[in-house]
Amino acid sequence: MNEIQLKYGCNPNQKPSRIFMEDGSDLPVEVLNGKPGYINFLDAFNGYQLVKELKEATGLPAATSFKHVSPAGAAVGLPLNETLAKIYWVDDLGELSPLASAYARARGADRMSSFGDFISLSDECDADTARLIKREVSDGVIAPGYSEEALAILKEKKKGNYNIIKIDPSYKPTEIERKQVYGITFEQGRNELDINADLFGNIVTKNKDIPENALIDMKIAMITLKYTQSNSVCYVKDGQAIGIGAGQQSRIHCTRLAGSKADNWFLRQSPEVLGLQFLDTLGRADRDNTIDVYMSDEYEDVLREGEWQKRFKVKPEVFTVEKKKSWLAKNTGVTCGSDAFFPFSDNIERAYKSGVKYIAQPGGSVRDDLVIECADKYDMIMAFTGIRLFHH
Repeated sequence: MNEIQLKYGCNPNQKPSRIFMEDGSDLPVEVLNGKPGYINFLDAFNGYQLVKELKEATGLPAATSFKHVSPAGAAVGLPLNETLAKIYWVDDLGELSPLASAYARARGADRMSSFGDFISLSDECDADTARLIKREVSDGVIAPGYSEEALAILKEKKKGNYNIIKIDPSYKPTEIERKQVYGITFEQGRNELDINADLFGNIVTKNKDIPENALIDMKIAMITLKYTQSNSVCYVKDGQAIGIGAGQQSRIHCTRLAGSKADNWFLRQSPEVLGLQFLDTLGRADRDNTIDVYMSDEYEDVLREGEWQKRFKVKPEVFTVEKKKSWLAKNTGVTCGSDAFFPFSDNIERAYKSGVKYIAQPGGSVRDDLVIECADKYDMIMAFTGIRLFHH
């Protein structure tokens, strides 16, 4: 099959719609279930490239949770501790396979953004991963294969209409890629940059000590940015993206957005949030929404009389600014990556507030000296990659 007809394009009024191979060859994908749409395939193909490269760079199974052609989360398959299992709502599933752990991390980093995601997996989908996917609100999944048990589990989702795509892991795209905008064809060479340890060899700060775990996090940050709509900044810790700021016109806005998401990820691990006593009838998505509001300046929306009773068994205390600052100060060892250079030191100042110790960015700003000086002030380690990673 060299083409798949789609229901419509980005929007219902955009017809006809299809994906196809211009050279007449067979598509490298097979739809095993459901009817994926135009945006589903955009997410699937971008996400699969990301996890394929993460697997190659780290040797670990990888997963990503995509929404609107950018990742909401990406991770490799490291074990979950008790706290992470709880905040990702998987503590009732027992010990997870590495691939399932990768998806739990990718989905859990920013559960608000991951709601209704498209999932990409680097390895054959196993039963553990399928059981986790089945219980989440998601549009579909792409993987190089599925175990019989996993496929049977996933086919039960969405009343049998869940989108399941199998991709040929040996597929290699042509070196030249094209797309059309306003009837005009754009052409460029594919971004085949190999993101490996050599990319982080130019350390420009006084502190030059990058431990192995931080080097892995740098790879994750930059590979994630390679498939994130620019401008973009990514915060990573312990093998997973914890905050992604995508598609912002200003670099500092990317850094702030990613930083606020990283802060929320860490705040979810605080005693105040872990101690929330939800009503047994409140589902995971409603709990996520409630936690998000509870941690924000709009906390009164879930704590006022008549509202808290709809969510909690016991009315929680206010999570004050002072308590949040005290808890966030404990977050350390975070890695920050940027798809283009930091033009001002304000990005470093903001990253520091979210526990950033390691930075990977292209360098090349006329103010590089001020950016380096700011990083040195906080004893950070910063590598200049010399490579921009814009993606549009």
